[in-house]
Amino acid sequence: MAPSLRLDAHQHFWRYDAASYPWITAGMDCLRRDFQPDDLQPLLDASGFDGCIAVQARTCESETDQLLALAERYPWIRAVVGWVDLCSSDLEQSLERWTQASVLRGFRHQIQDESSPAEFMQNPAFGRGLASLQRQGLVYEVLIKSPDLGAATALCQQHDRHAMVLDHLGKPDVQTNDLKAWAKQLAPLAALPHVSCKLSGLITQAHWQGWSDAQLAPYLHTALELFGPERLMFGSDWPVCLLAGVYADTCTLLDGALQGLSASEQAAIWGANACALYRIEGVKR
Repeated sequence: MAPSLRLDAHQHFWRYDAASYPWITAGMDCLRRDFQPDDLQPLLDASGFDGCIAVQARTCESETDQLLALAERYPWIRAVVGWVDLCSSDLEQSLERWTQASVLRGFRHQIQDESSPAEFMQNPAFGRGLASLQRQGLVYEVLIKSPDLGAATALCQQHDRHAMVLDHLGKPDVQTNDLKAWAKQLAPLAALPHVSCKLSGLITQAHWQGWSDAQLAPYLHTALELFGPERLMFGSDWPVCLLAGVYADTCTLLDGALQGLSASEQAAIWGANACALYRIEGVKR
């Protein structure tokens, strides 16, 4: 059997300006610059990756256009998760203009930044928009923090016609060591067979200068127990991960946590699952 692709299933590109990235706040100075494919490619190569999935970081449709343009120029950007206003009455027209984009595979919104994420997820207009995405076979990625895992579970229960993905393990509060509480909140969501989870963003949930693999590994092991290796994917969350470490740190952390798995299970998490979920041609030639 030919080996599957090794993919970074979650990273971002941007040309920085403060007004477009209000979530880059005080203390995040290392993110206040441009991050482009030429910056990422050496990191992917050094860690043995065959490509990546580019994920939105701004709430505007031009973000989707720009990521798709980058994917045309850099074929190793294997898929794009863009942004669209799911609550808009013009949603169908917005989606239609991207129908020819061969690498557009899904959408995401920074639900975590809404004034009430739980209420936002129950907005009927949002629900109609999400249902429309699922009818078209597009993945939706859920970006929330751990207190809203219950609301995210209700959302995913209501929308089960296509795959959904939990980003960054639901952002557990690692700094207060909330492992048991987070696991209890996560379990009902993980029980839904159409929901997968990205093993990403964990080092930035800890103290940026004081985390260790031993501290974070239990969160990865818990995700493995709840989702199983068939519904988990590696993501670096580059360049956001630079707040707490270097690119290779994200790989080393996960590599250590997966040592008890079979070679095929490890390969699934390092790329095969992402290839299947995002419909990426997943075999090395």
